[in-house]
Amino acid sequence: MEPTAATADPKKTKVVRPTLDEMALPLGKRVRLNRLFYGNGLKNGTLLILPIDQGLEHGPIDFFGNPASADPDFQWRLAAEGGYNGVACHYGLARKYMERYAGRVPLILKINGKSAIPSDDDPLSPLTGSVEDAVALGAEAVGYTLYVGSSRQDDDIQQLRMIREDCDQYNMPLIVWGYPRGAAMEDKGGRDSLYAVDYAARMALELGADIVKLNIPKHSPKDAKQPKEYAGLEWTYEQGAQRVIRSAGRVPVLVSGGSKLGDDDLIAKARISLEAGATGLIFGRNMWQRPFDQALAITERVQKEVLAQFPA
Repeated sequence: MEPTAATADPKKTKVVRPTLDEMALPLGKRVRLNRLFYGNGLKNGTLLILPIDQGLEHGPIDFFGNPASADPDFQWRLAAEGGYNGVACHYGLARKYMERYAGRVPLILKINGKSAIPSDDDPLSPLTGSVEDAVALGAEAVGYTLYVGSSRQDDDIQQLRMIREDCDQYNMPLIVWGYPRGAAMEDKGGRDSLYAVDYAARMALELGADIVKLNIPKHSPKDAKQPKEYAGLEWTYEQGAQRVIRSAGRVPVLVSGGSKLGDDDLIAKARISLEAGATGLIFGRNMWQRPFDQALAITERVQKEVLAQFPA
C-alpha cells in the first residue's frame, strides 16, 4: 500500500543518516558528492533528483499524459527553475539537451538500461555508456541498475564490478538503482516485498555502491511467499522504510517516487522517507507528468517538507 496523508506521522523519530565523513570516500568522490549535496538544490545535504530515464525503460507511454514532457528540455528546465540537485538520464539526452543547463544543473549519467519489450523474467540491463562518458560530460555521478534476484545476476554483478573499478579509477560516485526483479523474486514475495527491497539494500552495500536508489516495500497478497523470517514479520509502511534504509548501512538512500501519486500522498511518501533516514528523493513521473506550473508547485511542496525536517 502506498502512503496516504493519514499514515504520515510527523512525530516519528528520525533515523540518523550517513554523512560524507562516514562514507570513507576518496577525495575526488567526496568533491563531487559535496557539490551534489551542498552546491545545488536546498544545499542542506538532502538530494532531490529528477530522473528522465523512463523513455528507454518504458518507451514513450509515460509522456502521453503530459505531451510537453516528451521534450527533454521540459525536465531540464524544471530542474533548473525548481532547484533540483541534479538530473539523471542516459547519454543521448545529456549530449543533446544538457548544453544550455551545463554548470547549473548537475548530471547523473545512467550507464545501463533496457527496454520494456522483453519479458522481465530474466532481466539484465546492458551498458549504454561508460564512466569515461560521464567524465567527458562533466557528470557528478553515474547510475547503474542492478536487478537483484534475476537469473542473470551473475552477469549483472560482474558488469557492476567493472563499472565500480572504473568509478574508483576516475573518482566518480556510483549510484546503484537497486531493483528486485525476475521470476525467482516474484516466487519469493514479489519485487516490492520487504524481503526483496531489504535484500537489494544490503546488496548495494556489499557490492560497493556510494548511494542506492530503493523503493519503499509494500504489503501484498504474496507476502506469505517470502522466506519465513520475513513472512512472519508484522510491519507498517513506515517501519518497512526504516528497515531497508537501515540495511543500506553507510550507503545513503534515495527513495524512488514510482508511478504518479496524488499530491498529498506524494508529500506523505516524502515525509515518511525522510523520517526513516533517507538522504534524498528521486521523483520523476510524480513531477514531470504534471503541467509545468503544477510540477513547480509540487516541487516546492516537497522542498518545504525537506526543510521542515532538515533546515538549510
